[in-house]
Amino acid sequence: MNSVTIPFLDLKAAYVELKGEIDAAVARVLDSGWYILGTEVEAFEQEFAGYCAAGHCVGLANGLDALHLGLRALDIGAGDEVIVPSNTYIASWLAISQCGATPVPVEPDPQTYNIDPARIEAAITHRTRAIMPVHLYGQPADLDAIVAIARRHGLRVIEDAAQAHGARYRGQRIGAHGDLVAWSFYPGKNLGAFGDAGAVTTNDAALAARVRVLRNYGSRVKYINDEAGWNSRLDPLQAAALRVKLMHLDDWNARRRTLANAYAQQLAGLDLQLPQVPDWAEPAWHLYVVQATDRESLQKRLAEHGIGSLIHYPIPPHRQQAYAAAGIAAGTLPIAEAMADRVLSLPLGPHLPTAAIAQIAAALRS
Repeated sequence: MNSVTIPFLDLKAAYVELKGEIDAAVARVLDSGWYILGTEVEAFEQEFAGYCAAGHCVGLANGLDALHLGLRALDIGAGDEVIVPSNTYIASWLAISQCGATPVPVEPDPQTYNIDPARIEAAITHRTRAIMPVHLYGQPADLDAIVAIARRHGLRVIEDAAQAHGARYRGQRIGAHGDLVAWSFYPGKNLGAFGDAGAVTTNDAALAARVRVLRNYGSRVKYINDEAGWNSRLDPLQAAALRVKLMHLDDWNARRRTLANAYAQQLAGLDLQLPQVPDWAEPAWHLYVVQATDRESLQKRLAEHGIGSLIHYPIPPHRQQAYAAAGIAAGTLPIAEAMADRVLSLPLGPHLPTAAIAQIAAALRS
């Protein structure tokens, strides 16, 4: 196997580009002497809420906590059901399970990879409390249709936007369409920290206040605990770095969009299913995911040319050992299972040279 000449994602390059700004921001936090919550976190919360056109942002320790505490703030717990895509990263399901609720999977639209609104109502029961659309790979789910179903049935909507920083739905940035929106700032995200970090955004002041209490041991006032909460606070060092990167997010997303357009041109005519984007969606292009009938040989061919690739995701949640007790038999969710066998993520990131797309296409054509 050749050494990697085109990495799947170059995280160091992002730091190198912004080194002066990030180093200064980190030094500012270190010099402040304040290392839990405080003004740096509050400033990021205000800036990210403004970016998302949301009324409120609450910084948290990671994306899974954002989903979990968001569900808790909606009072979802034991005996409840939450509709979730069958095709997603397992964190979407785990957050529901951590509340004692049951994830109820609904298959995706095969063209967009996102949950199919036309299939949702058939999954609603008297136990259903919420719908969790996932903006998978950075492409918005069809929120108008999903929110309309939720309102018709008296359900809440909590969006998993872990991969959708800066994406737009019908011209409006993701961040405040549903009751709550959960974010991950894992280093590989479009807006990534230097470790784990997360947040929720919302237009509901009461929900934001509840998440603030839950993230801080269930406490509003030091040493007074109103409920049994968690310790899930965004670190000021991560907040400072995220504030710097947020100023560059739109530019970096524009670079991703240029690369995605280059892929569409260079890969046309190959035996691959390329991403399909509805007219109303402006993806963040977190990932560029194709489908191939013989993924294994395709990935091997890329590796032989020194090109990195990944699979998002090789095993759908219902086939993981973690959910064996749910008893969802193989073949029950055929669309998710077929995608797991076929999807392949090609290199994509704001520091990937546009010329690399031609090299990748040539390797695939070989």
